[in-house]
Amino acid sequence: MKTIGLIGGMSWESSLEYYRIINEAVKEKLGEPHSCRSILYSVDFAEFEKLRHEGEWEKLTGKMVAIAKILERAGAEILIICTNTMHKMADDVQQKIKIPLVHIADAAAEEIIKRNMHTVGLIGTRFTMEQDFYRRRLKENHGIDVIVPEERERDIVHTIIYKELIAGIIKEDSKDTFKEVIHNLKKKGAQGVILGCTEIPLLIKGEDCDIPVFDTTMLHARKAVELAL
Repeated sequence: MKTIGLIGGMSWESSLEYYRIINEAVKEKLGEPHSCRSILYSVDFAEFEKLRHEGEWEKLTGKMVAIAKILERAGAEILIICTNTMHKMADDVQQKIKIPLVHIADAAAEEIIKRNMHTVGLIGTRFTMEQDFYRRRLKENHGIDVIVPEERERDIVHTIIYKELIAGIIKEDSKDTFKEVIHNLKKKGAQGVILGCTEIPLLIKGEDCDIPVFDTTMLHARKAVELAL
């Protein structure tokens, strides 16, 4: 078993899910009492959130590269970033380390392709929905077209993520709002929807929607275990 390095804390609510899923997947594949060899570097999210909203992506890239190198020196043999948005600098991080970085969009794309889908919706932070680093990778590397919500809906989704989900606050009316956004993506032609923020699965499950949902937290964590084993 290879050791998985996790860059987490963005937020710790979803990093907790990563740790649970990874260890459950190892136990599932190898049996009791196996668990995963892993090293978690958890950041103070307040610092990263502030830099994101100030558009300080160069500073954030430097911090992510530094953390990745720490994990590599500590013995990590595979690296995952436990958040969709921070994959904006995934290529820069990969260039500075020797161990493989498992990209969250690739993990999602693998499952989308298995389902024979070619057009999906994407919900996440405003950064993930509006910047092209995520959509471009899905299109250029996997041939998957991506539809995002209208501007008003993007604002609502982003606000719920930052005001509620990263604090572990789950509200039924927010779930209903997300379900409506996803339904509207279906009407625009989405065959499924990517839950492109690792906190969204705390709120939305597959049974809540009338199209398939792709839980990036689950898919990413399980892909890392697959490669580790």
